[in-house]
Amino acid sequence: MVLKDKMHTREYDLLLKNGALLTMDKAGTLISRGYLAVRGDSIARLGEGDGEGIQARKVIDARGGLILPGLINSHTHAAMTLFRGLADDLPLMEWLTNYIFPVESRMDGDFVHTGSLLACAEMILSGTTTFCDMYLFEDEVARAADRAGMRCVAGEVLYDFPSPNYGPPEEGLRYTESLIQKWQGHPRISIAVEPHSLYTCSPSLLEAANELALRYGVPLVIHVAETRHELEEVQKRFGRKPFEHLAALNILGPHVIADHCVHLDDTEIQRIVKYGVKPVHNPESNMKLASGVSPVFRLLAQGARVGLGTDGCASNNNLDLFCEMDMAAKLNKVEAMDPTVLDAPTVLRMATSMGAEVLGLSDKVGSLEPGKKADIIVVDTHKPHLTPMYNPYSHLVYAARGSDVSHSIINGALVMEERRLLSLDLDDVMGKASEKSRTVLAWLSK
Repeated sequence: MVLKDKMHTREYDLLLKNGALLTMDKAGTLISRGYLAVRGDSIARLGEGDGEGIQARKVIDARGGLILPGLINSHTHAAMTLFRGLADDLPLMEWLTNYIFPVESRMDGDFVHTGSLLACAEMILSGTTTFCDMYLFEDEVARAADRAGMRCVAGEVLYDFPSPNYGPPEEGLRYTESLIQKWQGHPRISIAVEPHSLYTCSPSLLEAANELALRYGVPLVIHVAETRHELEEVQKRFGRKPFEHLAALNILGPHVIADHCVHLDDTEIQRIVKYGVKPVHNPESNMKLASGVSPVFRLLAQGARVGLGTDGCASNNNLDLFCEMDMAAKLNKVEAMDPTVLDAPTVLRMATSMGAEVLGLSDKVGSLEPGKKADIIVVDTHKPHLTPMYNPYSHLVYAARGSDVSHSIINGALVMEERRLLSLDLDDVMGKASEKSRTVLAWLSK
């Protein structure tokens, strides 16, 4: 099989060869020995064989490894890398109220920029090429992602209380709109509208946020049904379940990305499916905070499209989607008491093609197909823990680690080569992050 580009020219910017191509397309095409050619920012052609005779400015030999779409982290808080290990083994509300919110109230843009650069470095080095972020000073997250060469959906977190970034709550939507306008048309950065949750946002704020998202045709991202405390709070205030409340406000729709979705009964699952809401599963964070287990296998069985996220480093404590895939598959098997649920190909789709659907990027990324953007990673399988290899999907989900990724390409640009980060000065990024950690300790001591 050979899939050619329309120009039929033999000169390309980049050629990847001598690897197995897991295309993650709708047909599940696997090319056991193939090549892929890139022109500009897009995949131009791919096929079987070693690409003999194809001329390219740069050639990457996969050395028998795996070539697949870059992974998609559908929910994180990038700058929280600077809180990694700060306050572990605590309940969610205590963690937020006594540690996270107090230090966040003292942050500035430089703090967020530094933490986001650290996150981008970690994600690139572990095979993630796209992430969806919710945090404060989100323009700095977008700038960091742009500097690192990553693809990012960014959104300023909106609350009913003052923000250290935009000030009074009423300014949050204005700030978000300014971000949408600023980054509109960027090849890798896009903006979403991101109210924090049902218990931190009034109905009027949620409705205004939804109106803004619909007006600009961008996603609405929100934490929903993460903890039992949240369910109790929403029931107490509004007399409804979380998705029932959103439906009553006429907010639900295919533009809504709902993070966590842990505590769902059958009626709530039906609402998610009926309105085309896109849940994002964050298994490691939910386990660490003892929030519960999202019924992902039930959501998928009902036809929902589910993404995979790491959440922030303060509640995980890493951004390695290979670890997240492994945990997602195993956790749901235990929850269902069925070893067949969430099989390896399904989980890999959650981190690639399905993740792209969740973020509204499936026309650009998530699979290896001519015309799509060249967001590609190479996994080095010449490792003891990856030998022998009977099933590449199984290996990627249950055996591989982020450190097995040898090359990362985003939008046609090589950002990591042979484990060497090309888009950022890693020592400089880590040095500045260490300086910020001393600032955090000083804040907490006062």
